[in-house]
Formats: sequence, structure tokens, C-alpha cells
Amino acid sequence: MLHTITQVAGLLLVYASVWFVIGLIRKRNDVADIAWGLGFILICGYCWVNKPYSPLSTLVYVLVTLWGLRLSGHIAWRSRHKPEDFRYRQWRETWGKWFVLRSFLQVYVLQGFFMLVISAPILVATTAAPPTVSIYSVPGVLLWIVGFLFETIGDYQLLVFSQNKPHRDAIMETGLWRYTRHPNYFGEVVLWWGLFGVVLPVSGGIWAIISPLTITFLLLYVSGIPMLEAKYADNAAFQAYKKRTSAFFPWWKR
Repeated sequence: MLHTITQVAGLLLVYASVWFVIGLIRKRNDVADIAWGLGFILICGYCWVNKPYSPLSTLVYVLVTLWGLRLSGHIAWRSRHKPEDFRYRQWRETWGKWFVLRSFLQVYVLQGFFMLVISAPILVATTAAPPTVSIYSVPGVLLWIVGFLFETIGDYQLLVFSQNKPHRDAIMETGLWRYTRHPNYFGEVVLWWGLFGVVLPVSGGIWAIISPLTITFLLLYVSGIPMLEAKYADNAAFQAYKKRTSAFFPWWKR
């Protein structure tokens, strides 16, 4: 597996560099959000072409590709005709003369590193022995479906709401957003735990736990919920919504 990890790491460094150039040309680093899902598809494609494929690896490639296409397509559609995402715009302003170097290292290379870590279920499935799909992988597939539906439905509901906002500061509080402030993040985390469950029954599958642990930590404590909710610190409607609605796990309103 170490040889495969090294190859994928080199591939992701090239991939990150390409998107860095695209970001410079377009003068917006939020293209990295589109690159995120596509990067995992690239990993699957590389492994499928260069490694012996099996029922297990094929299953994982299909699940990851469906997720990646949907996510990147959604982000690309959502961001069209809009200015650069506020998080990247803030970094552009604060990094000053170091903007280009820090963009390369802290946006694109760092993203590539996390892609490598979170792709652990893909790498395990690619090198697994035995490479068959176990009956014990079924709960993982079901969990992936739950997460995928949560993320897809949540994103769709928010997109429709954003296009029909009654006023600028209005907050989404219907649909899945009634039960959790971040149904899309919840779905993202759940589907990666599902992918871990798919590969867990095979030899070395336990090491893939680094994938869902990492994405859970990032979304709950680093680049997900904290950064997004900081944007609404002065929004009274959101602060009221925050007090009565679960941050992550779906639950009834308080």
C-alpha cells in the first residue's frame, strides 16, 4: 500500500498545482472547492487504471465518484455569477504580499494533503485482501446512502431558498434545516463513515478510520461549522436560530 500512497501523493501534488494556476488566472481561490470532489474522482480513476480492480474497489470507486460529481457540480453551479467565497476573500485581504505563496501552500497543497488522508477507504479497497464485497460491508453502503441523501437534499433545499430569499438576512429554517443547522455537513460526515464501514471487513480496513475521523474534525472544528457560522455573528435571525436548532446531529428544535 505504501507504494500506492506515494504514487497518489505525487498525483495530488500535480493536481493541486494545476488548480493553483487556475485560481491565479481566475483570481479566485474558491475554485479549490470545486477541485475537492473532482480530486477524489481522479484518485479513483488513477487506481482503476493502474491497479488490479475488484468488486470491492469498484464499489468504492462508484460511491466516491457519485459523491464527487454531485458535490463539485453543485458548488460550480452555486458559485456561478457570484464573487469569490467570503473565506477566500478574507485570506486574500489578510495575506498581503504573501498571498501567492500562502495560497499555494495553505489552500491547494494542504487540500491535497487532506485528500490523501481522507482517501484512505479508496486506498484500502484498491489493495485489499480479500478483494470481495463482504456481507458486513452492507451497513456501510446503507450509511453512505443516508449521508448522500442528507447532503444532496440539504444542498438542494438551501439552493432553492437562496434563490427565493424574502430578504438578505433571511435564514433557512425549513426542511432538513429545521432539525440541524448543517444537514449537508452531517451528510458529508455520515457518508465517509459509511465508506469506512464498506472497507472495514477486509484486512487492514481498520486503518481507513483516519478518513472519517479527519473529515469529522475538519467540518466540526476547523473549516466547516466554525468558519461558516462566524459569518453570521451579527445576524440576529441566525443567532436566534442557533439557540433553538442542533448544530450537527438532526434533532427536534429546543
